Amino acid sequence: MTTKTHPGATAVGDETRAGGGDRDRVPAGNGSPGGSTTTVGAGAVGPDEPAGSRGRTSVADVVVVKIAGMAAREVPGVYDTGGGLSRTLGAVRDRVPGGRPNVGRGVKVEVGERQTALDLDLVVEYGVPIRDVARDVRENVITAVERMTGLEVVEVNIAIGDVHLPDEEDEEAPAESRVA
Repeated sequence: MTTKTHPGATAVGDETRAGGGDRDRVPAGNGSPGGSTTTVGAGAVGPDEPAGSRGRTSVADVVVVKIAGMAAREVPGVYDTGGGLSRTLGAVRDRVPGGRPNVGRGVKVEVGERQTALDLDLVVEYGVPIRDVARDVRENVITAVERMTGLEVVEVNIAIGDVHLPDEEDEEAPAESRVA
């Protein structure tokens, strides 16, 4: 994914800085640990200010990735997220003892000072209207991210990479042995 420059932002090397902010790194990444954080609420300082507004609130990119991943999976007709290789690696990772499912698989974000853009890779169930599923995913992701983070979602790009057929075996189902 390439770094996109949104209105009011200027590109600086491999980072993007929006006007007016001292902390607004926009990586072209998937919200991995060590990703950047965004200040979404710069509060006032001093004892005369209300308690709820003293200090600032920062949101890590990985938080936006997880919110978007969970919101996409909630939509009926979405079978899984991520491309073929990431789903295969995820299935292996899920089988390892102590491994956790990666809810951010297939989600890439760019977070600015006040805005975010998301790219989602989805696998849909066979027979569902893809246009309707994409619309529903877009609406659910935008609602969840904006409500939970306070960031404005400027775009949600959706790529349908596969269709899950009803007769396909799940990756988690053990193959039957041909010998007794």
